[in-house]
Amino acid sequence: MMKNSVKLKGRLKSYLQSSLYLGFLLIAVDVLIYMIDYRAGLILSGFIIFYIAIILSMMFYNKPIIMNELVSFATQYGQIQRRLLRDLELPHALLDDGGKIIWTNIAFEKMVHQDKGYRKSVTSLFPSITKDKLPGVNEEDEVEFDVEYDSGNYIAKMKKISLKEMAENSDIIDAKGYEGYLIALYLFDETALKIALKEVDNQSLAVMLIYLDNYDEALESVEEVRRSLLIALIDRKVNKYIAAMDGICRKLEKDKYFVIMRKEAAIQLQENRFDLLEEVKTVNIGNEMAVTISIGMGLDGLSYTQNYEFARNAVDIALGRGGDQAVVKLPENVAYYGGKSQQVEKSTRVKARVKAHALKEIIAVKDEIFVMGHRMGDADSFGAAVGIYRVAEVLNKKAHIVLNDVGAAIQPMVDTFLNNSGYEEDMIINNARALEMVGSNAVLVVVDVNKPSITECPELLKRCKSVVVLDHHRQGSEIIENATLSYIEAYASSACEMVSEILQYIGDNLKLRPEEADCMYSGIMIDTNNFMTKTGVRTFEAAAFLRRNGADVTRVRKLFRDDAAEYKAKADAVSQAEIYRKSYAISVCMAEDVASPTVVGAQAANELLNIKGIKASFILTPYNGIIYISARSIDEVNVQVIMERMGGGGHMNVAGAQMENGTIEEGIVTIKRTLDAMIAEGELDA
Repeated sequence: MMKNSVKLKGRLKSYLQSSLYLGFLLIAVDVLIYMIDYRAGLILSGFIIFYIAIILSMMFYNKPIIMNELVSFATQYGQIQRRLLRDLELPHALLDDGGKIIWTNIAFEKMVHQDKGYRKSVTSLFPSITKDKLPGVNEEDEVEFDVEYDSGNYIAKMKKISLKEMAENSDIIDAKGYEGYLIALYLFDETALKIALKEVDNQSLAVMLIYLDNYDEALESVEEVRRSLLIALIDRKVNKYIAAMDGICRKLEKDKYFVIMRKEAAIQLQENRFDLLEEVKTVNIGNEMAVTISIGMGLDGLSYTQNYEFARNAVDIALGRGGDQAVVKLPENVAYYGGKSQQVEKSTRVKARVKAHALKEIIAVKDEIFVMGHRMGDADSFGAAVGIYRVAEVLNKKAHIVLNDVGAAIQPMVDTFLNNSGYEEDMIINNARALEMVGSNAVLVVVDVNKPSITECPELLKRCKSVVVLDHHRQGSEIIENATLSYIEAYASSACEMVSEILQYIGDNLKLRPEEADCMYSGIMIDTNNFMTKTGVRTFEAAAFLRRNGADVTRVRKLFRDDAAEYKAKADAVSQAEIYRKSYAISVCMAEDVASPTVVGAQAANELLNIKGIKASFILTPYNGIIYISARSIDEVNVQVIMERMGGGGHMNVAGAQMENGTIEEGIVTIKRTLDAMIAEGELDA
């Protein structure tokens, strides 16, 4: 700040000192006159002495008067400026370099409801304006950001004002001694603009598609004469619900509806968590099977066409996840609602036959076939890969199974093919070898996974122009795009079940070898927890097909016997489980001396479900710096939606997630917070 008294400078200083400079000029003239006339010089010298004395006395006595006049003028001028700033309609304040308010105008005082003389930190009024955001502190001279105050929206502009620069720009003040800076704060009210923009956004178009999941099955469960009544009641329920939301609903086909509504109504639907899903199930005229629907909604697209495409993609995802749920697709993310019902198994295998013929046609025109599952492959992914390998062999095509790391869980299965004279040496290859061998006319078959990031070799997806996806997991926001053939059935128990059905339609001469049948049977057995989870009629039909092809239950059982360390680790995890909210079992599997700790963790999660009152179980397993979470349930809780909130996924009863950064304690806290949040939102029962 100012350290010395005010000093004059510039033109005013030169003007006031001009008389003194004139005296010095007279002295020079007097010297010349002395050379011409000595007496004249003496006379002039006397005049000069008198002149300089008068000038010095005037400067000495008049300087305070002049300074007072200047100060008076500056004061009057400053008062005018101050009054203008005080009366300015724009809220304005001055802050010191620490963010403390030192001056405010009337508009600012009215806005913040404070009297003149408020001298606290600006953060006390606007919590979002912290000290690190102030200009000068963050190495910026100007900053601008949005703030909220008393239900109003403002743009806060803050500018650094250097005191030294102000002094240097002044014609009368010497900059010497001025240090530091002030901060000018201006607030621009955008409340009305934000309200107008929000209103415009609320009036934008939302597109929704509604599909009946089990239309044919539901009709078959009622008498023929009452089927038209069931259809009419469903139509009335859907149309009445949409009309209440001020939307327009039109029936496209017998089991499809097209809906448009305002975004405001769409948001209300989301807040109600798409209760239409449950309302449709109440339609009952004696039908044994409740009608379920899948909803796909598109929002915030750049055009109406894009919103429609979003809705189509969303409803495809909903159907791929098993139906009975709503999916909302936005440009940046996807939201899921519902999905609490168990998937209904399709009794017909027409779709399997169609997909089998399509797969056969694709493989027939390719030179090489590569098959891969997910990272850390399990019995289901490897068994399904072996089944596709047999399809390629029957069609006389060269096939390779891409398997980078062989875990202990599938090591016995892999060993049956290694050093086996009945199979080529390059039947099983690693990622590097696959990338070297892949050509322009190769097809990649992905089994037991539909997320590209967790496949065995994501780079292979980019290298192969033709990709086939066979999976039984529910689809999420991350999917393998532009697949030539995609066969995803969330109702299926396992990928091995799906491949077993495909094998039956490939050709009459197809015959599995015993070791191949054992692998596929193992995949079904592991994913169904010995035929106790997600097991339907078609599951047993697939198992019967494999038994006819030589699968031996005794050999399969021997493949998956636990060693002592695995059994002990599983027992410890079960015994140390914490029962949270009387319904959720949470434990840790510290399987340090076990080759496949994640498998042991999954088995422990299954064991915990045998405890009475347990709705869902969660086992955390640390392995290679990553915490793997295995989530299991029987029928009361959808663990898939729980794991999706934690970045994972899976099935309604079998799901999982991974935590790459964090500790076991943080993982347990995250699970508990997720459960608490979902219970509070009504997604889970307390």
